[in-house]
Parts: sequence; structure tokens; C-alpha cells
Amino acid sequence: MDFHNSEPADSSIIQTFDSPVSGGGLSHNGKFSFGYASFRGKRSSMEDFYETRIDGVDGEIVGLFGVFDGHGGVRAAEYVKQHLFSNLIKHPKFISDIKSAIADAYNHTDTEFLRSEKNQNRDAGSTASTAVLFGDRLLVANVGDSRAVICRGGNAIAVSRDHKPDQTDERQRIEDAGGFVMWAGTWRVGGVLAVSRAFGDRLLKQYVVADPEIQEEVVDGSLEFLILASDGLWDVVSNEEAVALVKPIEDPELAAKKLLQEASLKGSADNITCIIVRFLGCRNEESTNQSQEL
Repeated sequence: MDFHNSEPADSSIIQTFDSPVSGGGLSHNGKFSFGYASFRGKRSSMEDFYETRIDGVDGEIVGLFGVFDGHGGVRAAEYVKQHLFSNLIKHPKFISDIKSAIADAYNHTDTEFLRSEKNQNRDAGSTASTAVLFGDRLLVANVGDSRAVICRGGNAIAVSRDHKPDQTDERQRIEDAGGFVMWAGTWRVGGVLAVSRAFGDRLLKQYVVADPEIQEEVVDGSLEFLILASDGLWDVVSNEEAVALVKPIEDPELAAKKLLQEASLKGSADNITCIIVRFLGCRNEESTNQSQEL
């Protein structure tokens, strides 16, 4: 993907850390804008990837956004970035049954990645937190501990769940499959992996599935924006703090960089990647209607 580097509008960001990779855009129908920012942070390598794209499917504008946080190297996260959305758009039920299409695309992409990994000695895996914007529907899917948070009516609402091995249902699923969860600095599957769902992770695949949890939201006048981010943000910034920081910043690219700055100032030790989608259409229609009434 071509990265768009732009000059930070806030000089304080430059003084705080090396400039992140960032960019953004506006949908052709003017109903949403988006911005992203990604930063290696204190890590020696960069294992976060992201995708932002706008496609046309059957005459409808579709927004596709994803954050992919790799572990054990970049191979899984890079593969998911390159293939997940293409697999989704090609799915025969993308229009008729989008939720099953998303679930199938996640599992198909995982299977294809594992097939491509046959000759690799070292396991690689990746989280995925994705959003599909289709008409007045927002569908968020999640595997792992990247997270999606919306601002609706001024309130911060998590629309994904972090998949951690010590969650009661996740632990039960792992143990039912013959695995175990143990403490090794944090709770880990098999004493190794700190997330309970992921792409890849071939040696733990029996326990670490790529089945996404999917949540749907209606895009209406109360839905202000969406934040997708890797755990480099959420480890140090709460959902409410993130929403409060983004809310007054209309430019989503600048808002994404503000979140990176905040996470860095708070000592995040991980790669940090954020995508922000601002919903404009309903508000524009409402203001037009109000003008007509006047």
C-alpha cells in the first residue's frame, strides 16, 4: 500500500516523537471521512499493519478499514492486510448475507495463510480489528486484542471484545479443545500466546482460532465516529479518554496522530496504529433538512 506522509498540523507532535506514517481521505458520496496514523514506538521492529480502502460493490460505496497487529514477525499481519478484504469483497454472499461473508473471509484467509506457511520454521500470527461500512450499516469484526470503539451520542462504546485467554468462555473453549492457559507474565495459551484468537499461529491453531466476533451498528445521526486501534493505544489509553481526545478534532488524520501522541506520552511500549472514521452523511442530510424547513 502506498503510504501518504503529510506534515503534522500540530507542531507539538513533531517535538514529541518521530513523525508517524499517516494519511486519510473522504468517501465519494461525502458520507464519511477517515484518517490513519501508525508508529513503531519503542519497539525495535514494526509489526502493525493497516488497510483503508473504498470500493464499489454492485453500485454501492463500501468502506473497508482494518488494523492488524502481528506477533512472531510480520508475515501474518502483512498477509491478512493484503488478502482479507479482497477475499471478503469476492465472497458470493457479500451483499445478501454480509455477516456470514465476513466470518467466511476471516477463516478462509487464515486457512490460506497457514497453507502458505508450510515451509516456515517460526510461527507468526496476527490480530485483526476490521470495519465494513455499507450503506447505513457498520459491521465491526474482531480477532485478538486490537479494539474498535465508537462514539455514539457523545458516549464511548466498545464494539469489540479483546480476546484474552483468561476470559471464562475463551479459557473453557481452549480447555475443551485439549489446550491449557497458564500465567507467564500474563495469561497465555499454552504458556506462549497472550491472545486467544488470531490469524496464523499454526502450532496453537487447535486452540487459537480465527473466528471473528461481529457486531453491527446502525449509521445514523447519533453515530459520530469509529476508532480502530492496536493494543499499543489501548494498553495506556482508555476508551473514554480516546473518544474525548478525538471528539473536538474534525480532521480524522490529525485525530489519529493525536491518539499516537497521547499513547507515546503515556509510555506505550508497543507499536501504535489508529484509524478513525468520521460519519458525515446523516448529519449533512439533517442540516439540509433543517435548512429547507427554515
